[in-house]
Amino acid sequence: MAEETQTVQETIKKYKIEHDRPNCIGCAACAAVAPDFWTMHEDGKSDIVGCKKRDDEWEELDIEEKNYQLNKEAADSCPVNVIHITNKETGEKII
Repeated sequence: MAEETQTVQETIKKYKIEHDRPNCIGCAACAAVAPDFWTMHEDGKSDIVGCKKRDDEWEELDIEEKNYQLNKEAADSCPVNVIHITNKETGEKII
């Protein structure tokens, strides 16, 4: 039972990535750093793979803790800071 609980806790999507797509300049750094999560669109801007697209043209995706570091590196590589990560449990805006 404890092992089952641990597995469930590991798959909880603890973080939210938000992408300010309208202000993306299409440098492709995020896609280079984390290609499983970021891709380049034909309009020259990046997209979060499998994301929810909001009415304000931002994108968002909830991720597991195991995917946090890779996406933080993608956010850190963005020269215009359009990638934001929030801890869903605490509400802390990490980047």
